[in-house]
Amino acid sequence: MNTDEKIPSREEAEAILAAALKENPGKWGAHSRNAAVSAEAIGSAAGLDPDRCFVSGLLHDIGRFKGEVQLAHIYHGWKYMNECGYPLIGRICLTHSFALQKLSAYGGEFDLPAEQIEEMRTALESIVYDDYDRLIQLCDNISGASGIMRLEDRIADIYSRYHHFPEDKRNSTVALVDYFNQKTGSDIYLLSCGGNTVDHY
Repeated sequence: MNTDEKIPSREEAEAILAAALKENPGKWGAHSRNAAVSAEAIGSAAGLDPDRCFVSGLLHDIGRFKGEVQLAHIYHGWKYMNECGYPLIGRICLTHSFALQKLSAYGGEFDLPAEQIEEMRTALESIVYDDYDRLIQLCDNISGASGIMRLEDRIADIYSRYHHFPEDKRNSTVALVDYFNQKTGSDIYLLSCGGNTVDHY
């Protein structure tokens, strides 16, 4: 396998997440696990590699090991996974918050030095999104700490915390639901919840 395509095993990914949660415990761990399960279910139905989907979902927020950070969690996750030799997962850390592919779409605090923000901007703009990027963008947005949420509820939750969710970003995010409904030939919420209705979560 090309080293650029290497991903951690599920066991390695779980260990990475466990270590990160020791550094910064919080609900983001449960959110990440729900995103992983959702990503595997939807991704498998869409013909994607289930292990890569699961691990990508599990580690997309790994930069939160740095503490209570906002934009910085994207940067630190991207750098950390690249340093660990997992650039495919580093890429997911970078792209997961940007269904609308521009840094200005981020709703939280830009809590990084200007040179690191510009480094992120350049890297993000250079990527051609694939279905793994799109999948984790979707699963990040439908995965709460307690289970799967409808996208409109997740958007309301994000808005309540950051007071920012531009219309073009909303449209790009909502389009992911239709995209994966078509790719899977199913309802992404039913896939995510194992056939139960989303209201059970």
